[in-house]
Amino acid sequence: MIHLTADTQILIATNHVDFRRGIDGLASLCEQQLEQSPHSGAMFVFINRAHTMIRILCYEEQGFWLATKRLSRGRYNCWPKITAGSQPLTSSALQKILTSFVAKRSRQV
Repeated sequence: MIHLTADTQILIATNHVDFRRGIDGLASLCEQQLEQSPHSGAMFVFINRAHTMIRILCYEEQGFWLATKRLSRGRYNCWPKITAGSQPLTSSALQKILTSFVAKRSRQV
């Protein structure tokens, strides 16, 4: 089980990521682009290009967790505007990102 506490290190990747990558691809991205060890126990948070899906990669003693949240409608609107790398995040800030989105307007026909 993923344990999220006030002491949990959370890093948000500020650029969008191709979600065809699985656990190994995201772990590689952590090492090569974010310059962080994916085995550190930190949670790494990623978003797709359309801002409709978020993935969280985390390593525990026995292996990796990969969690995905895909919106049925709308886009996430609280993603940081930094253009490269990662930045630390608090658990309350992650909660805000996961719950704040803008619903798409339905098209009038």
